[in-house]
Amino acid sequence: MRALEAANEIRTRRAQLKRDLKAGKVQIEGLLLDPPEYLETAKVFDMMLAVPKYGRVKVNRILNQCRVSPSKTIGGLSVRQRSELVALLRRR
Repeated sequence: MRALEAANEIRTRRAQLKRDLKAGKVQIEGLLLDPPEYLETAKVFDMMLAVPKYGRVKVNRILNQCRVSPSKTIGGLSVRQRSELVALLRRR
């Protein structure tokens, strides 16, 4: 039961974070550089889709350019991947 409660808590927090990303209250760059613990297992692709004006095609193009798999989790990003993604996103 504790595991279920923890999973529900993580899902709730991620859903709120996606709403905040969509509203512009939170920047994706900050989340990639210093992700909260509940975001470590979230997919980079899914989080980037929550950003306004970023659809599947644009997100895939960005991930390909930075050599990041769409199934990669935020916690699984290497330092190089993290810095390339942030640099690319800040230019847009």
